[in-house]
Amino acid sequence: MPTTVYFASNRVLTGQVDNIGSYGPNLQPPSSSDAITYGTAFVDGIDVATNLQGTVTLIEKTSLGRFGQDAIDDLSNAGRNLLVFIHGFDNTFSDAITRAAFNREWMAASGVAAAETAVVAFSWPSLGQIVSIPILPGDYLHDQNMARLSGLHLMTFFANLEPILRTARANKRRTFLLAHSMGNLALQSAVENWFLHGNGNAQLFDQAILAAGDCSYDTFDQPNLARLSGLDRLARRVAIYYSHADHVLQLSMAVNLGAQRLGQDGPRNRSDLSSFPPAQYHMVDATGFQDYDFNFLTSHQYYRLSPKARAVIASDMGQ
Repeated sequence: MPTTVYFASNRVLTGQVDNIGSYGPNLQPPSSSDAITYGTAFVDGIDVATNLQGTVTLIEKTSLGRFGQDAIDDLSNAGRNLLVFIHGFDNTFSDAITRAAFNREWMAASGVAAAETAVVAFSWPSLGQIVSIPILPGDYLHDQNMARLSGLHLMTFFANLEPILRTARANKRRTFLLAHSMGNLALQSAVENWFLHGNGNAQLFDQAILAAGDCSYDTFDQPNLARLSGLDRLARRVAIYYSHADHVLQLSMAVNLGAQRLGQDGPRNRSDLSSFPPAQYHMVDATGFQDYDFNFLTSHQYYRLSPKARAVIASDMGQ
């Protein structure tokens, strides 16, 4: 049975909207009213036990500017909770969709009822050199720039999604956000843009899960709702996963001229309970989650590859 992934993407289309290869590494103009393509994708061949990610086999029901009514109706009353996923750097469009599908499946396999979700992926225009060694600074900086510039589009996506999320909650469903790696940088820009554009507080998500965040570790202590300091106004709870053994973030820190990353040791002053009250923030040290084929690249992927990490995330979703 294929896994359904609803998606939105601000990648420039180079061909037909139902062609996987049409979603390239270039950014749509921020001013375009049709900058975001929405649609439904199907992924076959996922195997959680062996961490097999699967393959996108079909894209259909695409539209510009908003989801089609079928997707809106299904997501509003899906009969299960909702997961919104933002991928990290070095992901093609296909990688982003299969990663979203895999996340849905390992969460569903956890046995935690709250982790049974429908999944929506936002794919920003990463280059997608996902297994290249060495990771080239130029490629990294390209993706970093694309993630930052995607904030306005991601904010628009959240605004389009808001009534769907509100209806889902009215139907007694919970809503989750999972941002991985540089997806946290895109999220940071989206949250900042949300308030800069006059949007007020909105409980978009019951929980935001920030895994291996590749943005600055001081992102939560910025003034005037800058960066991620306003996230607690859009999510009821925030879970932050960090690892001292994340080798990719160690390289990222060097490329960013020594600026510590959120996913290395959590946010600055994370032990300050007045800034990060435990009822609202959950800090998880994932350094010891190495119960899988652990190496340079996979050290950054513990949130989905480590059975221990998956168990903690799923349990947290059930709180």
